[in-house]
Amino acid sequence: MLKFPLSGPVTIFAYDPQWPDHFRQIKQDLEKRFGHWAERIDHIGSTAVPGLVAKNIIDIQITVKDLENPEFKAHLTALDQHSSDYSLRDHDRDELTGLDAHHPGLKKRFVKLQRPEVTANIHIRQAGHINQRYALLFVAFLSTHPAQREIYSLLKQRLAKLFPESIKGYLYIKDPLMDLLYLQAEAWAQQKGWTPEHA
Repeated sequence: MLKFPLSGPVTIFAYDPQWPDHFRQIKQDLEKRFGHWAERIDHIGSTAVPGLVAKNIIDIQITVKDLENPEFKAHLTALDQHSSDYSLRDHDRDELTGLDAHHPGLKKRFVKLQRPEVTANIHIRQAGHINQRYALLFVAFLSTHPAQREIYSLLKQRLAKLFPESIKGYLYIKDPLMDLLYLQAEAWAQQKGWTPEHA
């Protein structure tokens, strides 16, 4: 039997209409901190989809022109060193079934925002990369497909019951199912001519 490390409670909440407000408040701060580096700042993940259940963590994507720009890397390091609530984490790439783990289109930088009133995961991705596109497509697809949104909500609620104290166990099942959702969303995008510029 598989065993996963304990991480603390994995709690799924009903959609909270205050989540978009939390995002807008954080976005204002990020615009000041990232300035010209940020080509766009978007609310992504489950808290960005009206009616979808989610963990009470705001996911945000900052799109930049070049993740490898030395000046930008120095900017991130300074943010980590001189900020009490933003911390740069080691998680530097996403995963997508069928793509090599070292595929350049999966690279990112990850910053955690931790405040008493709100927690946010800030994913910094490069414009035009697969992971940058998918984060925006996820919101567009689930916002316009209520049946898939309901199925995904049920999946997350059941996984939280199966792995109430292990986020790694929760993600062990959820991540490959997310890849199935990605394939369906991409088929829809191709049919509709959707692009990130529509987000």
